[in-house]
Amino acid sequence: MEKESKIFVAGHRGMVGSAIVRELKRQGYTNLVLRTHAELDLTRQTDVEQFFAVEKPEYVFLAAAHVGGIVANNTAPADFMYDNMMLEMNVIHAAWKNNVKKLEFLGSSCIYPRLAPQPMKEDCLLTSSLEPTNEAYALAKISGLKYCEYLNRQYGTDYISVMPTNLYGPNDNYHPEHSHVLPAMIRRFHEAKLSGAESVTCWGDGSALREFLYVDDLAELCVFLMNNYSGNETVNAGTGKELTIRELAETVAKVVGYRGNILWDTSRPNGTPRKLLDVSKATRLGWTYKTELEDGIRFAYDDFLSSQSDYKRL
Repeated sequence: MEKESKIFVAGHRGMVGSAIVRELKRQGYTNLVLRTHAELDLTRQTDVEQFFAVEKPEYVFLAAAHVGGIVANNTAPADFMYDNMMLEMNVIHAAWKNNVKKLEFLGSSCIYPRLAPQPMKEDCLLTSSLEPTNEAYALAKISGLKYCEYLNRQYGTDYISVMPTNLYGPNDNYHPEHSHVLPAMIRRFHEAKLSGAESVTCWGDGSALREFLYVDDLAELCVFLMNNYSGNETVNAGTGKELTIRELAETVAKVVGYRGNILWDTSRPNGTPRKLLDVSKATRLGWTYKTELEDGIRFAYDDFLSSQSDYKRL
């Protein structure tokens, strides 16, 4: 990409999209095309095709998605499948029709099999069954990356995909029911601190293993790959490090300053037992993460406090 290249960041108000915009601006890219959902509904094919025909972006970062945690994925699988399938296909297809030079599709590590060999390599995709609690979202993401692959094979396009691990950071969703585990814990422990609650109850038994990547580190990789990688196989984005959900809860409580007891509701699902990405491919390409987890949680907590007008640090 040239510094003046016309770049469309789809989903620029979300956590990932906003991080990509920050990184592009940091590196001196000046010609960014941005649209809010109110200005452009990516699930509407005619609107998307008209946008591409008029704007003619040269490069596209497809970071837009309908996302949520276990509860949201479990209770609204049809919505997650429809919204993500529609917006992905509309953007990728319109990019192809309008001769976009390069597109980067952002997926999720949940595309990999529930019981995939750990750490998960890119080539384990579609080798066994998915995690039931987020199957609909995973199927939509798999379809998006496969469509990119098929366009490359059939028409010679240069479309790539990136599969990040669990993300967190500025502009995250802190909804009490629909958020992912780390931002949900930030909110829960903060509210418990404010109320003086003696205990906080977390879901599952705390044994599930997870990996977390600070979103600004992902954004750096996304821009790096747009300039330095082409290929049909996706690229994993993570730290290569994992911890139990119990250890995560203890770390979040420490950062937030909550000193009560942490209890576990074993009637609630754990989700996938272990989900660690093999990031050796990204490392070979020349990228590695920078932000350690406790530091990143501290940055995320500061963002939470600044974004929640009703909350103040004690």
